[in-house]
Amino acid sequence: MGGFSIWHWLVVLVIVALVFGTKKLRNIGEDMGSAIKSFRKGMQEGDDTSKPSSLKADPPETATPTNESDKDRVEH
Repeated sequence: MGGFSIWHWLVVLVIVALVFGTKKLRNIGEDMGSAIKSFRKGMQEGDDTSKPSSLKADPPETATPTNESDKDRVEH
């Protein structure tokens, strides 16, 4: 079982084009291309969410007591 030459692949390509038709092959190619693009976009968005962003809101500040009696109740 030797390696396949370019002529073998051309014959296979012609047979596939005859069986499926060029329109169906073009649609399959477009679907595969859009799937790869959406996968890459999802991977980039996944990387972006794992990194801290400066656009995210700051954590809420803790309430500071205003009177002396409240200061005694707050534990640090």
